[in-house]
Amino acid sequence: MTAISAEVRRQAQDLLDFIDASPSPWHAVASSVQRLQAAGYQQLDESARWTLSSGGRYYVTRGDSSLIAFRLGERPLAEAGLTLIGAHTDSPGLRVKPRPAEDAAGLVRIGVEVYGGPLLATFADRDLGLAGRVMVRAGDSIVSRLLHIDRPLLRLPNLAIHMNREANENGLKFNKQTELPLLLGSSDDGADAQFRRPLADALGVDPGQLLTWDLVACDTQKGSFWGADREFVANGQLDNLASCHAALSALLAQEDDAASGLVALFDHEEVGSESAVGAGGSFVGDVLQRLAAACGLDGEDQRRMLAASYFISADMAHGWHPNFPAAYEPCHRVLVNGGPVIKRNANQRYATDAASAARFLTICERAGVPCQQYAHRSDLGCGSTIGPIVAARLGIPSVDVGAPMWAMHSVRESAGVLDHAWMIAALSAALAG
Repeated sequence: MTAISAEVRRQAQDLLDFIDASPSPWHAVASSVQRLQAAGYQQLDESARWTLSSGGRYYVTRGDSSLIAFRLGERPLAEAGLTLIGAHTDSPGLRVKPRPAEDAAGLVRIGVEVYGGPLLATFADRDLGLAGRVMVRAGDSIVSRLLHIDRPLLRLPNLAIHMNREANENGLKFNKQTELPLLLGSSDDGADAQFRRPLADALGVDPGQLLTWDLVACDTQKGSFWGADREFVANGQLDNLASCHAALSALLAQEDDAASGLVALFDHEEVGSESAVGAGGSFVGDVLQRLAAACGLDGEDQRRMLAASYFISADMAHGWHPNFPAAYEPCHRVLVNGGPVIKRNANQRYATDAASAARFLTICERAGVPCQQYAHRSDLGCGSTIGPIVAARLGIPSVDVGAPMWAMHSVRESAGVLDHAWMIAALSAALAG
């Protein structure tokens, strides 16, 4: 295996720190904004008129859970286009219901909805906290507050093997309505009051000020290195905060003032992207149109800009698992710590075609990065990404790529230290033009 340098280790640690600070899509955007502002990026408001200049660096958010950041280079956009990188801020998991607290024989159960397609069994017997945003009444106003309770607050205890004798043979299963509610504590003060109290304490407000919330049950265990040479990382939300971090890192590392680049981080990919803040909405199209107009491009030149552009959909890939070799296409076993992966699917579950794949291959060659290619087994359903959605809406040549990982959609996923550094290098080379 390639030796892991101090810089590669630093990038992996920075990824773990980014994820630990981003337990929800709203936190992921807030973490990204902090990094962008520290690098001198200027905030734009969708409700205001935009004035952009060559060499400028900008970002805009929508719904507090999606973000687009871009830098304008010196090359004419109509001729040179721009490189776009897309990723998503959301991860599968458990979302708290609007009225979640229920009294069950003196214990408080918190009702949750399944968001996306998580490996539900991995949430059992874990120390779970809460994270997201809470709408709080402040006088005559309503304000959005970020919440992160990172201590063990909730739990989904397993049923003992003595009462579920087939668990090891048939798999651990939960009824989504009756068996997934999370245990909070006793209901001495009433179930609703018991739920609201830790939220209010964390925010420093009165429980009566809490109006509504978007909350996820989050693992409280921090990210870590593991393996004989600490060559792997483990954390929640590697799918897809690792891609968000790699894209942001590449954008922030750019020093060449010639090329224009854009990074879009969308919410709601795990549930189809069809929302105002998702890749299926108007966000990226609106930003590109306003960007072009602010640069003086008419309708004809805007179309030329898009035709000259290139979109990289960055989402994690399925690393080959030696315990389950039958789950993989025999000639497409991509290895963790083997390099970024180009993902192909004939039925357009990924946006890649031969031309866009060849372009990414040459980008990796230029960056000195190994590259792998992946196709799903033909007799298994293939997941999808924002790639086909953005490609269809913008008409931009597109490729789907990702770093290989294990246990995708588990509450605790694993990936390679080298792969993350290589992904940053490849995306940096792509943004350099």
